[in-house]
Amino acid sequence: MTRMVQFNSPFLLGFDEMERLLEQVAKGSDGYPPYNVEDVTRIEGETPKRVLRITLAVAGFARDELSVTVEDNQLVIRGRKREDEGRVYLYRGIAARQFQRAFVLAEGIDVGEARLDNGLLAIDLIRPEPSKLVRQIEIGEGVSSAPAT
Repeated sequence: MTRMVQFNSPFLLGFDEMERLLEQVAKGSDGYPPYNVEDVTRIEGETPKRVLRITLAVAGFARDELSVTVEDNQLVIRGRKREDEGRVYLYRGIAARQFQRAFVLAEGIDVGEARLDNGLLAIDLIRPEPSKLVRQIEIGEGVSSAPAT
């Protein structure tokens, strides 16, 4: 069953970029490597520091076989395993294929540190507290037929 998101409502103006992002995410990937996303918000002083942590299971990959980059509004994690010419496998059940996993980042998300520990790659994303903006719009006289520039 396919879920179709309608962005042609007259109440959703300027969401064409969001529709493109949703299509990009819907393409998805093959599920390798598996990952978790957790909320690890912590209190620093009197204000909470909102942090999300993405943890990928990358057992068998060395630090220099992994890369974490931010490309436009995406966090991209890549892994490329070097072939070990000296090994002869009778059975190979541990997945060590190359991968690319991308996460679309919301506006304002800052990528913090990345750590590799015991086969788990953890990447922290800092979410700023949203600021509330209220702006008064002045109402002018007459009707304008020309679009605003």
